[in-house]
Amino acid sequence: MSLSLEDITLTYPDGEGRLTALDGVDLDVPAGTLTAIVGPSGSGKSSLLAVAATLATPDAGRVLVGGTETGALSAAERTELRRRRMGIVFQQPNLLASLTALEQVELMARIDGRGRRRSGEARARARELLATVGLDGLAHRRPHQLSGGQRQRVGIARALMNAPAVLLVDEPTSALDHERGAAVLDLLGRLTREWRTATVLVTHDRARLAVADRVVELVDGRVGAPAESSFP
Repeated sequence: MSLSLEDITLTYPDGEGRLTALDGVDLDVPAGTLTAIVGPSGSGKSSLLAVAATLATPDAGRVLVGGTETGALSAAERTELRRRRMGIVFQQPNLLASLTALEQVELMARIDGRGRRRSGEARARARELLATVGLDGLAHRRPHQLSGGQRQRVGIARALMNAPAVLLVDEPTSALDHERGAAVLDLLGRLTREWRTATVLVTHDRARLAVADRVVELVDGRVGAPAESSFP
């Protein structure tokens, strides 16, 4: 399932006028590929991610998930789309202090609108995902017992719990050292191909862009010159 943004314009109120965050942006992310979004602070990267996640409604343009135009959906339908078809990895994992790593991931099955999974099935899947992201043996640790990189990996496993078709990732390495950051980006690249997700990664880490199939640079809300850069 692909993700497409077509001629997206997004503005925000700014005093008596409006500030343009995105200006005619086009983006196509096929299934099984990772697109990295780079650019200076204030260039529109977070706004693009919010529009792709249907958390912000553009002034103009279309967002399509698997060919479905999200602008034609009701608020409830967009919420259902995010819950069932999207995984979102935030810059800060925002884990619940009282829950173990296993419980953090398992919780996603409980809030899935399709009904509760059997507890044994959900737990087994959560364990499998933690092993997939390299946390086998740490399932019963709480956030304060995990490193920053390990907490970010819990966030990735949590985002994958309901088998999303679209994976949106916001600055996953911002609080990590180079080695741990590189491991997280390599993991995202591998999972994108194995899970066939359409992945959008917002990052400042230009040293590891080889993990991406395409790199898009935003400058003042527009796609800049390096937009066609790609890696084999």
